[in-house]
Amino acid sequence: MTSPMRSLLFFLLSFSPLIAWAQECPDWETGHARAQVNTLAQQVRLWDDSYHRLGQSLISDELYDQARQRLAQWRSCFDPSVPVMENPLASARGTFNHPTPHTGLEKLLDDPAVETWLNTRQDVWIQPKVDGVAVTLVYRKGRLSRVISRGDGRLGQDWSASARKIPGIVQQLPEAIDLLLQGELYWQLNDHVQAAQGGVGARGKIAGLMNRRQLSEAEAAGIGLFVWAWPQGPDDFAERLSQLAQWGFTDSGRYSHPIKEITDAAHWRSYWYNHPLPFASDGVVLHQGQRAPAERWGISAPYWAIAWKYPVAKALAHVRKVHFQIGRTGRITSVLEVEPVRLDDRKISRVSVGSLKRWQALDIRPGDQVSISLAGQVIPRLDHVILRSQPRVELQVPRAEDFHPLSCWQLAPGCEEQLLARLTWLSGAQGLALPHIGRETWNTLIQAGLIGGLLDWLTLDEAELANIDGFGERSSARLLDSLRSARQRPFAQWLMALGVPPTARNNLRGGWQTLAAKDTQAWLAEDGIGPGRAAQLSAFFRDPQVLALSETLRAAGVEGF
Repeated sequence: MTSPMRSLLFFLLSFSPLIAWAQECPDWETGHARAQVNTLAQQVRLWDDSYHRLGQSLISDELYDQARQRLAQWRSCFDPSVPVMENPLASARGTFNHPTPHTGLEKLLDDPAVETWLNTRQDVWIQPKVDGVAVTLVYRKGRLSRVISRGDGRLGQDWSASARKIPGIVQQLPEAIDLLLQGELYWQLNDHVQAAQGGVGARGKIAGLMNRRQLSEAEAAGIGLFVWAWPQGPDDFAERLSQLAQWGFTDSGRYSHPIKEITDAAHWRSYWYNHPLPFASDGVVLHQGQRAPAERWGISAPYWAIAWKYPVAKALAHVRKVHFQIGRTGRITSVLEVEPVRLDDRKISRVSVGSLKRWQALDIRPGDQVSISLAGQVIPRLDHVILRSQPRVELQVPRAEDFHPLSCWQLAPGCEEQLLARLTWLSGAQGLALPHIGRETWNTLIQAGLIGGLLDWLTLDEAELANIDGFGERSSARLLDSLRSARQRPFAQWLMALGVPPTARNNLRGGWQTLAAKDTQAWLAEDGIGPGRAAQLSAFFRDPQVLALSETLRAAGVEGF
């Protein structure tokens, strides 16, 4: 069924348990709330105009649906007097009346909602929801007379001239009858698997070609037609399909199946999502055989048909905060804290942006709307910035030049994260492999004021730990045993713990004095060490703060120092 049906926000908006991305009302001041709502509303209007009038999709259907739902939810929170529903098709209005209006479709979001709908109906059929552009086809005495674009559902554009060039549209019926059909023009694809390939811009291609009103023979040959409604047709669904096939509209019968239970619907939804089809599709449509007379059809969603979209591959996430994390080597990464969203039954509340350079290019701030997907169906991944909030929120952004592999050995302003990362590495499997000590333990010791430098823990005793809430006698003793065991670790392991630049262990032969005496040229003479790594090793062993750490370890009796 038609992708433009996405624009009708159905009444299930009010049933928040069924909406995976529904949130509680944000805790915003009135002025900020008004700005957020207006910004999102303006963007949705732009998407509507581009999609329905120009035939250009600036955002995927699933993200658009979520944006409409979020706008409705925000309006209900902050300005209930403003109508939740706006006509997204207003700018697509044409000048030609549809003899029978194009109805919208309600979109059910999960199995229970579909099952509830099915339980109250009989003679239900399922079809793929073809991702194309909707049209009305009018035949007079068996000959194609007019093709009207969907427009706003009541008034559309005359596409007859282009339609008469399309071999995929029956031009002459075998009977000299008057006939009115509604269907979907789609771009023909070879073995298209929606789960693997997505929409591939097929709907936009069709819209662009038809709006251009000039089709070459090759372009016209690439267009197909899927008829999904015969408003004045027989009451029996199977009879409608049979008659359409006799007239040459074969897609309808080929891709229609009767269903009785939710398992039947789920089967075909999964099958069409994962198996080849000759067109793009974004879900399935369930039709009840019995429907209202054509003269009672309107542009609102009918009771006899619903859409069940394919699994959401992207979620629209509202950014709460932006965190900048500084790693052991001084690399700065940014992480977004977002309003929780669901993807593939996973609750996502944080997503990495990546490097500071990427964040600077994207310039994501609190209040922005971003698209999130799952990489490998597991790891949350930031795809795009969908909408930027106004006004822009000021952030304290760390300077890249302040952090590097030799910065933050001590607890100086701005160094908290890098020092904590150094300590976590030191006690981890890559370093000293100290049992029962991880990031949280180090953070507790820092917050208690017991650690201000990388090796301050070497002198901790029972009395100091006794003053920390949550450290009982047993846990304190276990911690001290683990810390004291570090003195017995071999020299090579200590070098790794301190963060020596990566190199083969046979290049680190000898004690500290031997290694510290080497300059860049001496390191370059070692096997497998290039100019860049040689410079890093020389800088590490000659850095004043590292030399101070080596003196501390020598005084503590650690081997090799």
